[in-house]
Amino acid sequence: MDADSANMSRLTADLERAAGAVRSAENVLIITHIDADGIASGGVASATLDRLGKRYRILFEKKISEDTVAAINRSAEDLVWICDLGSAYLSEFKRHGIVVTDHHVPDPKWKGGQTSIDDFGRIHHLNPHEYGVSGSYEICGAGMTYLLSKTIDPKNRDLAYLAIVGAVGDLQDNRESKLIGLNRMIMEEAVSAGDIAVDNDIRYFGRDYRPLIQFLQYGNDPPIPGISDNGPGCNALFADLGIPLRKGGEPRTWRDLAAEEKISVSERLLSLVGDDDLRKRLFGEIYTITRYDSCTGLKDVKEFATVLNSCGRYDDAETGLRICMGDMTALEDAERNRSDHRKHISSAISYIKENRLLRERRFVQYFDAGPEIKETVVGIVAGMLLNSGDVNKVLPIFAFAEADDGVKVSARASRALTDRGLDLSFIMKTASEIVGGYGGGHKVAAGATIPTGKEEEFLDIVEDLVSSQII
Repeated sequence: MDADSANMSRLTADLERAAGAVRSAENVLIITHIDADGIASGGVASATLDRLGKRYRILFEKKISEDTVAAINRSAEDLVWICDLGSAYLSEFKRHGIVVTDHHVPDPKWKGGQTSIDDFGRIHHLNPHEYGVSGSYEICGAGMTYLLSKTIDPKNRDLAYLAIVGAVGDLQDNRESKLIGLNRMIMEEAVSAGDIAVDNDIRYFGRDYRPLIQFLQYGNDPPIPGISDNGPGCNALFADLGIPLRKGGEPRTWRDLAAEEKISVSERLLSLVGDDDLRKRLFGEIYTITRYDSCTGLKDVKEFATVLNSCGRYDDAETGLRICMGDMTALEDAERNRSDHRKHISSAISYIKENRLLRERRFVQYFDAGPEIKETVVGIVAGMLLNSGDVNKVLPIFAFAEADDGVKVSARASRALTDRGLDLSFIMKTASEIVGGYGGGHKVAAGATIPTGKEEEFLDIVEDLVSSQII
């Protein structure tokens, strides 16, 4: 048996053991993250427990803090199911009966494979890193939660589409402009269930609601010369191709275009993009949820993920969960969250640019937003800046924002840097612990919380670590 087959066999066995623990529990505490992946994970776990007839409650957390660890350790429930969180803090969990379905880099201090008299005497740690699979682009937290759900009951395959929402929300399709690895297997199950349709198309955001000009003008990843941030250039392109911008007096969206119109525009855009890598980022797979109409804002998987993100980042993850559970009455609240999210992101990027907050050191670039940008979205802002063409893509970007328990730091890097050896998860965990904080994440995106006043010391340590990895 080769290594991959052995790893998958081990994963299957571990899923079966964890499934037994969930089935045996009378009541469960779910703890999950507030981003799209975390809320989708919570949706999968909640639906799974509903179908089993279990009593449960769910808590949404920005991160695993000391209070979160205490809540887990003193929980009165038979089982604690931690989704899209937990792997980095395994050594701090002291109670029996924990299931972790996560994809972040695991706690190196924790020794797996602990045994006990019964299933409630161990941590069931289900994380792709334990099985030779990337947690950055091959499967997400919702994906791991889904694998456990369908092990508990194969009928739960109808939840596969939520795992795809989590994966796309975590940008796991960006590396290859399509989902790969275990994500692809899950996607194929969602397609077989009739819940997901796959097409090849321009991968810009807003195909369902942005008028055609705005769809191209604000589609900045990747940027297109003469088109991105250029309304007149977009207008000229459609005029040259003879494609009307309105129909019946209403603005047309990308989804309104006929197939031949999309082909004409796509071919022109691809001809304007500089190299093969950028073309690959521009044109690739897109995923549509077949059960929803365009007017819901949930049909495009990227849109669905944005709805969940906007709920979680603005202290309303419960509304996102209601949507995952099929409650369409939550859409009005979600639209308010989404509107606030767009406005805040737009104003945050403008604030950074107008106040020239971005600074460069030799090996890193960074900005400190203080209290002006919510800690829950500062990582999104950093990622958008990195992909905007307005910053130095040769350097990783670190973003600081005030938080209740110190300073939140979010880091993002290009794939080219991680291919050269950069590992932001290791850097954030190591640097934050040296200054008295904590952190972790993925190679390409990671976060930390550090004490107030330690920002410069933290950056000094980060620079040393970055330089040692990529020089």
